[in-house]
Amino acid sequence: MFLQTIDHAAGADARLQSLPQPYLLFLGDTAEAGFAKTAFGLRDWAADKCTGEYALPGATVSTGLPALNPVQAHRAGARSLLIGVANSGGVLADNWLPALVEALEAGLDIVSGLHMRLSESPVLTEAAARLGRRLIDVRHPPRDIPVGTGRKRSGKRLLTVGTDCALGKKYTALAVARAFADRGIANDFRATGQTGIMIAGGGVPMDAVVSDFEAGAAEMLSPDAAPDHWDVIEGQGSLFHPAYAAVSMGLLHGSQPDCIIVCHHPGRMEMLGTPGYALPSVEEVIDLNLRIGSRTNAAIRCAGLSFNTAHLGEAEAFALMEAESQRLGMPVADPIRGGAAFNRLIDRCLA
Repeated sequence: MFLQTIDHAAGADARLQSLPQPYLLFLGDTAEAGFAKTAFGLRDWAADKCTGEYALPGATVSTGLPALNPVQAHRAGARSLLIGVANSGGVLADNWLPALVEALEAGLDIVSGLHMRLSESPVLTEAAARLGRRLIDVRHPPRDIPVGTGRKRSGKRLLTVGTDCALGKKYTALAVARAFADRGIANDFRATGQTGIMIAGGGVPMDAVVSDFEAGAAEMLSPDAAPDHWDVIEGQGSLFHPAYAAVSMGLLHGSQPDCIIVCHHPGRMEMLGTPGYALPSVEEVIDLNLRIGSRTNAAIRCAGLSFNTAHLGEAEAFALMEAESQRLGMPVADPIRGGAAFNRLIDRCLA
């Protein structure tokens, strides 16, 4: 595992063995649920590690966990405040700083998956040093990443790809890994984003890797394995996104997936954060990923599609997925809803 931490109380870098848990999830003043995917991911996949949530005035997003301030959370057992939002650019907002200092004063460390290092804030650095608290960044890659080689590795790999950002690639990978395990299939969930890393306890933050080393980082994340072992790799971005396509390309080449699952949010019309850019069709996404992915694995195939139908009623969701499955000739499922459609998708992955 390649997760790193910056321990500013000790003043040195160190390999992370475990994050201070339980967490108090910090939501800032977020009004867009898509930017709070870290908080929702922890709630859905590591609820036992979460004490509650802490939001600023103006926030309209909630995980549904108990609302606690830092003092209340510390009394309830929390050991760190985890920044559960990822704003555009991944920066620390100035209006967050008083709340983060409040958390340090209450006895909590701070865990962040933002691009901006916590130590870049003089306010936080001073407060952490004064109080003996830790500022822990997980979105920073190891220093010894090689360039990609394209060498074919043993074992099997599945990569989740998407029509856009923040629509279910992590949830799909986690659900598939769990379904494989339920069937007795040896596998590892390979985290490539800050939320996945916080859930899994390790991984490589791919969007923080220099572009020339993206493929090498993916190769390092998913090394040689037993012939019947699967690495289920969390996808990032979209090949069609005007801002984030680079990380998707490097991850696709370096992962060398034997199969992909295309993740989609039906009804979403524009790319997240880039008004005016329409979502591609799922057919376009399948075609482009297979063409590019075949460069490092000629046998790459699409196992099916994962739809995020959280905004739809159950009957409407299943009717839509069945119609799309018939139209496309492959399984279409919502891993969170599960059911026969998801079982067919898992069957197709393992075929």
